[in-house]
Order: sequence, then C-alpha cells, then structure tokens
Amino acid sequence: QVQLVESGGGSVQAGGSLRLSCAASGYTSGRLCMGWFRQAPGEEREEVAYISEYGNYVYFADSVKGRFTISRDNSKNAASLQMNSLKPEDTAIYYCAASNTGRCEGTRAAASLFAYWGQGTQVTVSS
Repeated sequence: QVQLVESGGGSVQAGGSLRLSCAASGYTSGRLCMGWFRQAPGEEREEVAYISEYGNYVYFADSVKGRFTISRDNSKNAASLQMNSLKPEDTAIYYCAASNTGRCEGTRAAASLFAYWGQGTQVTVSS
C-alpha cells in the first residue's frame, strides 16, 4: 500500500517562507512524479507544482511562479516544496500527490493523473 507522508506547513505572515516535504512509502515499481495541489475553503482543488520522476521536468502554476521551488531526493520518492514570498491568497490545505503514469512532462496536469495522495497540511498566511 502506497502512503504519502507530508510534513511542514503552518502559519506565517505575508512575505514569509514555509517548506513542505513529502515522502512516499510502499511503492516498489520505480520512481514517482511528485507534486502538490492545494484547496482553499470554498474553492476547487488546484495544482501548484510537480517534479517528474527524474527531475528533468518541473511545472508551476502561474500564481506561484518565481516564488515557489520544488526539488526531489533522487535516491527515493521524496520531494520538497519551498514557498517564499507567501501571500494571504496562498492560504489553503496543501496536498502532496504522486503519479506513476509517466506523463509529468512540464505541462499542466490534472488531479486525475495522480493516483496517490497525502493527508494534507494547512498553510495559513496572514496579512
């Protein structure tokens, strides 16, 4: 059984930084594309960023470009999302997600592409 364990998140003032981490366990068929989605109250879940299986493709939503970076540990299925210059509109529950479809190629990816999900972690940015 594949599990994604998230850490990080919390509360910060606008302009601050937070780091989210995610590690997959139980997946024995190679590498996973890993990323994050977020969902604010009353809003639909939206993609934030992902990094492909070997890190050669990354994707960022326009709303976070230039502020967020994503990296992965190439020895295992683990990734981190560094969030800088946070804004109140970044407030949401952030969900780690992983895909084994081989279709993380740097373009926008739907949530349906990701089969595995973490439990979510709250990020709150105050003004």
